[in-house]
Amino acid sequence: MKSQIRKLIKLISTIIIVVALGLEGWNWYLHLQSKSLPTNLNSLFWVGSIVLIAHAIEGIIAALKATSQAKNPWKYGIYTFFVGFVGLQELSEHLSEN
Repeated sequence: MKSQIRKLIKLISTIIIVVALGLEGWNWYLHLQSKSLPTNLNSLFWVGSIVLIAHAIEGIIAALKATSQAKNPWKYGIYTFFVGFVGLQELSEHLSEN
């Protein structure tokens, strides 16, 4: 049951991150054309930005933790960026096994 919940969290998290990245990209594209997002998407944009910042911090933490254990920091950092806290948990479990 626990692994199924983890898989679901990782799937949903990845989808949310991809959507947030797409929204950020769309906003940048519109900004370059001196336009802006529709007003009904502003709150979604800000929530997405906060989620991206939180996941970036988690990815940095995972990369630093992996580096201190002589593991590939890019692999763990990018993976944790997309899946979030679950990636940090998996990294901690993996490192405690070694």
